[in-house]
Amino acid sequence: MGHRELLLAAARRLLEEKGYAHITARDLVAASGTNLASIGYHFGSKAELLSAAIGEVLEEWTTKLATIAMADPTASPIERATTAWAAMLAQLPTQRPLLLSFMEALAQAERDPKLRERFAGHYRRCRAQVALLVAESLGSTADPADPRCAAIASFVIAVCDGLAVQTLLDPERAPDEQTFRAGLAMLFATPKPTSKSD
Repeated sequence: MGHRELLLAAARRLLEEKGYAHITARDLVAASGTNLASIGYHFGSKAELLSAAIGEVLEEWTTKLATIAMADPTASPIERATTAWAAMLAQLPTQRPLLLSFMEALAQAERDPKLRERFAGHYRRCRAQVALLVAESLGSTADPADPRCAAIASFVIAVCDGLAVQTLLDPERAPDEQTFRAGLAMLFATPKPTSKSD
């Protein structure tokens, strides 16, 4: 394993153990068995290394949820979205340390243009991946390049982000997987109200 991979693996471990805001370059060097120059050579800065590690985690999680969502070829688009959101809710407790690190990093991104662009890139890739799944779910007439597929993908991601934040802040009151599924089933099963003129 090269220095780049060693640094990424160390960054992931430290993000879980210490949180984004408390990791020093020396921590990364000690945990990876590399040297300070390797951080600059491979990533440019400690912040970019940590962002790359967070990006890897986000992309892996997106792929995992996509596999779960698309497992049933007969599921409707809303059933697939519900399955992905419910699976995410079920996994949130084990992902909590990394989610906290992600939130800490997002707060720093506003003041660091490189970090902000890196996170924007993570979201662009995630949105493109989800837009492909949206198009696949909608059928052969849908095109993943259609801006409407990207808009739906943005909505799907926004629900994930919102549920993650609520769970981080108030885990006792955040919905569990079963309650979330039941709530969405109720929402989509509700008959359309009739107007007074009917």
